[in-house]
Amino acid sequence: MLEYKVSEVSHVMIIGYLQKSSLIDYPGRVCAVVFTMGCNFRCPYCHNPELVDGSLPPDLFPIEEVMSFLETRVGKLDAVSITGGEPCLQADLIPFMRRVRDLGFLVKLDTNGSRPDVLAQVIEEGLADYLAMDIKAPLGKYPLTAGKEGAGEHIKESIGMIMGSPVPYEFRTTLVDRLLRPSDILEIGGMIKGARRYVLQRFVPTKPLDPSYADAWTFSDGEIAGLLEGLKHLVASCGVR
Repeated sequence: MLEYKVSEVSHVMIIGYLQKSSLIDYPGRVCAVVFTMGCNFRCPYCHNPELVDGSLPPDLFPIEEVMSFLETRVGKLDAVSITGGEPCLQADLIPFMRRVRDLGFLVKLDTNGSRPDVLAQVIEEGLADYLAMDIKAPLGKYPLTAGKEGAGEHIKESIGMIMGSPVPYEFRTTLVDRLLRPSDILEIGGMIKGARRYVLQRFVPTKPLDPSYADAWTFSDGEIAGLLEGLKHLVASCGVR
């Protein structure tokens, strides 16, 4: 069973960074991006290591400061993307999403799928207009890719919940050659067969959580092209970023 340490589950909304404008984080929309702190996974290739352990002070970006900024952007921004870290560990996530929606913004939620209980509430209350879930690997490889035993426990449940919801969504996998092979990606395609959208993300070794991954790389262009061909029979839409 995947257990959550006290340090991994925030009792307040801890915001590590606010990106005031983005053209790429919400499909087809201009959005602000809220980065929450703390994650229950330890993916060695993670490109946001400063957000993983949640050890920085909780007053970096107070909620009220973020809300004040968003109030000034009503009518100027379309949406707010909430990412991390893992946002579903934040105790104030649901109230925060309600407040953002009350301002009239569309809301996108990024998640690793480890908290289907939180996802269920988000979906039931209609708090997300777009969901993006990272699928790290086939389930058998989750302890390696997510850096934690039991990390894959709730993944299938979250996949089914998202695919069964009316909310637009995408699944995505980061292509790290040291951890995954093309056959693994096709196996994931089978896990999400019939999904609306699956995005393959090229791994770029900028500042990985595990410094040894600074010399890892992504799949070759030929491998990616072959995957797109193989996946088109499994998912409705597949892209690369």
